[in-house]
Amino acid sequence: MTAKPPLPSSSLPMLDTPAAVIDVPRMQHNIRRMQSRMDALGVRFRPHVKTSKCVEVARAQIDAGAAGITVSTLKEAARFFDDGITDILYAVGMVASKLPAALALRRRGCDLKILTDSIVSAQAIAAFGAEFGETFDVWIEIDTDGHRSGIAPEDDALLDVARVLHEGGATLGGVMTHAGSSYDVDTPEALAAIAEQERAGCVRAATRLRDAGLPCPVVSVGSTPTALTAAHLDGVTEVRAGVYVFFDLVMHNIGVCTTDELALSVLTTVIGHQPEKGWAIVDAGWMAMSRDRGTQKQKRDFGYGQVCRIDGSLLPGYQLSGANQEHGILSREGAPDPDIVARFPIGTLLRILPNHACATGAQFPEYHAIAPDRALAVWSRLHGW
Repeated sequence: MTAKPPLPSSSLPMLDTPAAVIDVPRMQHNIRRMQSRMDALGVRFRPHVKTSKCVEVARAQIDAGAAGITVSTLKEAARFFDDGITDILYAVGMVASKLPAALALRRRGCDLKILTDSIVSAQAIAAFGAEFGETFDVWIEIDTDGHRSGIAPEDDALLDVARVLHEGGATLGGVMTHAGSSYDVDTPEALAAIAEQERAGCVRAATRLRDAGLPCPVVSVGSTPTALTAAHLDGVTEVRAGVYVFFDLVMHNIGVCTTDELALSVLTTVIGHQPEKGWAIVDAGWMAMSRDRGTQKQKRDFGYGQVCRIDGSLLPGYQLSGANQEHGILSREGAPDPDIVARFPIGTLLRILPNHACATGAQFPEYHAIAPDRALAVWSRLHGW
């Protein structure tokens, strides 16, 4: 992992704060890193665009070689389809009330895949498809780690759901899983074990379907940690990952990136002090950083974020230790800094690296994209459902 030098910051003082800033060279480095790994492992890559919810970012991922995208809302699917991306997986369990929106996208030409992990949902999909003459492409979610949703690979329900879809006229497109438990470990050995558990479980589910005479062309796995640590992906056809495009402090603690690969930060201004407490007060509270304290349960707690100079270089030992709605508390780890006022005068611009890039990005309607060879650009971010 090659270190990225801090970016020139000449345009940042023009911005109102707080502001979400994308370091474009770091983002491009992260995109190339992941795509190169997927190419070497011989699988398609389908990035999850819920991290950025930004057309410019998704387009950079597609241009690098991604074969499609994953979304978390049908609103995302519609927006990215409007931008010309057609191969889209809606990776949230389908409910009947959302089928009309899915149908509308497919009727417009979107190659939308939808997801289920229950007989009730499968029956609703099959019935709705029959009523409106639509053959939905449906994948079955597999639970390979007990983290969230899905059907266990050996569960009888897997074949029951598959038959409801197949016999009901839907296209049984494949199986997918997400090893969310990979966020809970921080050693290469543990990550490799979870990656193999994810791969083996999803492949086993596909094998059971095929042995039962049911189609299963796609075997889709993925999380950023497992995608970057899997020893091999035998039997897998595609991988999904999202937060890798920006990375964050949680990923840094897990051990899959360095701090100089973190591409998203929040620009903030020092607005006051509490000298007796060793605090500087900034205008980035939890409304800017989010309430995500994902590093709190990890080996290194970064509070609400790691403090950096305006050029993106780290200020070791300083973090956003507390946050109210519009106020952040900047302090030194350990003993209070008696020179906090002189070190961070009112008006000082700083950048904060977030715990969770997806959550922090969600606080802003737009990103400010910076790179040495281009003017500062404003990239819109999609909001809502």
